[in-house]
Amino acid sequence: MSHTYRITEVVGSSRESVEDAIRSAIKRANETLRNLEWFEIGQVRGHIEDGNVGHFQVAVKVGFRLEDPNG
Repeated sequence: MSHTYRITEVVGSSRESVEDAIRSAIKRANETLRNLEWFEIGQVRGHIEDGNVGHFQVAVKVGFRLEDPNG
């Protein structure tokens, strides 16, 4: 059986770490999309507040398997 996937991009944000931002993005995507199967990191950036890292932002591409229209 072959599968077809769709890719969408979400941006996770965290004051703690890049890893936490990734987990946040995937968790949120999982709340609205079905069949998530993989992710890819696109960009890592952040916001500076008073000379320190205020928060991390990570652009995450998530791949999800499209459901078979024939069941």
